[in-house]
Amino acid sequence: MNLPNALTLLRIFIVPLLVVVLLTPFSESWFGVPRHILGVLMFLSAALTDYLDGHIARRRGQVTRLGQLLDPIADKLLISAALISLVENQLAPAWAVVIIIGREFAVTGLRSIAAVDGMVISASKMGKFKMLAQVITITLLIGSSVAGRPPVANFGRPFPAIEFWSVPELRSAWAHIFGPEATTINDWQVLIYTAGRAMLWLVVISACTSMYGYFTSFYRAVVADRTAKQKSKARAVAVSPE
Repeated sequence: MNLPNALTLLRIFIVPLLVVVLLTPFSESWFGVPRHILGVLMFLSAALTDYLDGHIARRRGQVTRLGQLLDPIADKLLISAALISLVENQLAPAWAVVIIIGREFAVTGLRSIAAVDGMVISASKMGKFKMLAQVITITLLIGSSVAGRPPVANFGRPFPAIEFWSVPELRSAWAHIFGPEATTINDWQVLIYTAGRAMLWLVVISACTSMYGYFTSFYRAVVADRTAKQKSKARAVAVSPE
């Protein structure tokens, strides 16, 4: 056990606490802190440990098999728990969350198959971008909630990420910001929520794109490995005595 692995375990332990905060009025009843504020702080703290554990492990030369095993598990637990909580609070559509979590299972299964064959599929740039986009998206959606609910009344309809003009609250928020009327906290929550839903589309697209990249890389690696084995076998047959 070292510091990087301790940070990874801390991220895993934060997951159930984050779910409790997001789905219950626990923080409001016990600490008087709005759940969306405490939820954002906890989620960002957990996401920060994801950066710190890898950075510290590489800097100190403390990369271990335990860390390599736990780190992706901790990431998937954190993101999945946060996304499912957002669905429960009607802050994110279920179809988008299913695609994102399904992608995680698919890539994890692919890496397991590759590991059996001695192949290592490292994180791609698109995969890292997706992780960053997920953190930003979840932070925006959690921070925009009002008592665990979205600040707009048309959830489930064709969404504002595409049809911004279809949301009365959004039009009102823009009118307050650029008009003579005073801007309220709810106006900013509507804008943050809309930005989060727009970012969610980006996460879905990057998730599908990165998954395609992983499967393509695996296929090319398998073909290259088979070709190399066939050439090696052919050379062995050519030099073997009759």
